[in-house]
Amino acid sequence: MRASHLSLADFRNYQGAEVGFVPGPNLVVGRNGQGKTNLVEALGYLSTLGSHRVSSDKALIRAGCDAAVIRARVEFNSREILAEVQINRSVPNRAQVNRSAIKPRELPRYFSSVLFAPEDLSLIRGDPSGRRRFLDQLLVLRNPRIAGVLSDYDRVLRQRNTLLKSARATRVAASALTTLDIWDQRLVDIGSQIIDERAKLVALLAEPLREAYQSVAGQDHIPELSSSLSILGESDGDDEPAGAETGIEPGAAAAVTSGGYTEETFRQALALRRGKELERGLTLVGPHRDDVVFRLNSLPAKGYASHGETWSFALALKLASAQLLRRDSASGDPVLILDDVFAELDQARRARLADAVTGFEQVMITAAVLEDIPDALAAHIITIAAGAVV
Repeated sequence: MRASHLSLADFRNYQGAEVGFVPGPNLVVGRNGQGKTNLVEALGYLSTLGSHRVSSDKALIRAGCDAAVIRARVEFNSREILAEVQINRSVPNRAQVNRSAIKPRELPRYFSSVLFAPEDLSLIRGDPSGRRRFLDQLLVLRNPRIAGVLSDYDRVLRQRNTLLKSARATRVAASALTTLDIWDQRLVDIGSQIIDERAKLVALLAEPLREAYQSVAGQDHIPELSSSLSILGESDGDDEPAGAETGIEPGAAAAVTSGGYTEETFRQALALRRGKELERGLTLVGPHRDDVVFRLNSLPAKGYASHGETWSFALALKLASAQLLRRDSASGDPVLILDDVFAELDQARRARLADAVTGFEQVMITAAVLEDIPDALAAHIITIAAGAVV
């Protein structure tokens, strides 16, 4: 898969932009603040429906405008499509493929990309929400149907939380408890699917993660990842993994999900926590409170990994994701996007990273300094200045 052309209108600092891309490496160069990251951010949005820099779509719309448009011509399997999304400030977003309207959440069916940026260090150092988002975005890219499951779960979770708050305010009326039983079942049915799909993905990532880490770092620090499930223990934090607090062994989550016990365990956890949930008016167990634990040399990467090891781990996660998509997707390689990565790497790691990515059908790279980029990745250069493609 590759993007052959990108058009922007009122996106970030671009009033308008037209830029063509070639197969293989494409290097976008410009001083900081000129808009080079905005270009690749737009491509990333088409495959994830989100930004790697901000949580709100409104920040992507140029100041003083009501909407932004991202339009890309995409080629895969000798087929060409035109994918488009309009990001609106006050009404729902709209999307099209070949000028026919589709639901925005269907866009990942048509364009697949994996983006790595300095912000991705938060995958290792940040809170669990970022790691959940990483897994869920990859799930949707591998199987777009999951987008509907995630959306349904969010809706059920909101309804259940509303009911819990209402029950707390009315000191738990019997009718509220009866209704809560119904929402419990919906939460278990949908949430168990998400827990199991994430568990399968964690298992699939293990081997490509280790290979990618070694290719970037030049040595094997035994990178590992394992699920930490809130349904296996108690957690009173607003966004903390239960397994981390209770000392649950990494294999416990795998045993539950692979053994087909997810729904039963989830249902028991809800029953156990009902009193506390009514007290707090909040759903305390489920995939919205799960985590992934990363380890290097059998130690948690968060808190123990050095800055260089953290960079290597986060980058290896994205390369492993790209390898999974490359292996499983009928549309070929995802577009690999490296945003301002090489400036943080020493000469040896730059060379190793260049070797690791040159086999992908298309790679987008941004850099402030041309000299930071190995010659093999600098064959096609796009220069950006003040929100314009020079």
